[in-house]
Amino acid sequence: MITNRQKEMLKVIVEEYIKTAKPVSSNHICKKLKCSSATIRNEMARLEDLHLLEKNHFASGRIPSEEGYKYYVDNLMRPKTMTGEDMLKLQTIFRNNSLDLNDTIKKSIEIVSEITNYTAIVLGTSSKDNRLKKVEIVPLEDNKILSIVITDKGVVQHKILYLPESVATDEVKKTVELINKLVVGTPINEVSEKLEYEVKPIIKDYVNQYEVLYNTFYDAFHEFTENQTNVHFGGRNNILKQPEFSSIDKVKEILGKFDDIDSISKMQEDSNGINIYIGSETDLSNDVSVIKTKYSIDGEDGTIAIIGPKRMEYGRVVALLDYIKDNLGGK
Repeated sequence: MITNRQKEMLKVIVEEYIKTAKPVSSNHICKKLKCSSATIRNEMARLEDLHLLEKNHFASGRIPSEEGYKYYVDNLMRPKTMTGEDMLKLQTIFRNNSLDLNDTIKKSIEIVSEITNYTAIVLGTSSKDNRLKKVEIVPLEDNKILSIVITDKGVVQHKILYLPESVATDEVKKTVELINKLVVGTPINEVSEKLEYEVKPIIKDYVNQYEVLYNTFYDAFHEFTENQTNVHFGGRNNILKQPEFSSIDKVKEILGKFDDIDSISKMQEDSNGINIYIGSETDLSNDVSVIKTKYSIDGEDGTIAIIGPKRMEYGRVVALLDYIKDNLGGK
């Protein structure tokens, strides 16, 4: 059974270690809690017996154990109030009406990564889960057209296509009509194949400049599929900035895990809310923690995950993810 004073002491130690990455001495706790050094030493020994603290082998003082972090997160942590600066950075993304949902999510996790120095990942719906709903075009000046690809999941992708002067606008429109007639309902990652085997053989009967137009739209869909990869990183190498990962072997291990898309994708299989996984619970490394949350907006599902050292600012990250979830609904 842990006493209130031990809870207070554990909270001080965890939060100080998060801030400094240095083992916490009994002198520091004495100043914070205004207890005698003998009392502090006894209580620290008791917290060690409870497997909530452990000794650092390279310096005097104590650091939280994995169990200690878990107890802190489950019982002592409170989400921090976001700073005005953090909020402002995210607000600029959510108020940018030119961004579609995917870009909003990607840019918001890049900001979280930048302000926390942790690695952020968005695991979105993969392209195979999106079916083509419609292709639209908007003629622009200088032989450019804006192609708009819309999927049944609400994903909207814009791309400017450059065409030779010899291609007439009505030929482009005919090509788009053909694509909408023959390809709508096809999974996005199969569109290029369908263009080749179903559209290409007949497009020459409808359009004079069929080769140019076919190749242009084929390339656009191929690029769309590539961009629809279901994993996007923000601050992938931020882990290198953490003192816990000064060892080359540890860095190789964790970056190798980032390359294993399957192990990262497993992080999607969780309930709604914000989930915190510490050390051995992560399936990535005993030295990291993962905080993640699911989102579901207009049929678009995904997971946002923040990866950092176990010495992570849990309260701050939870507040940031809560803010992102609350504001994504307005897109």
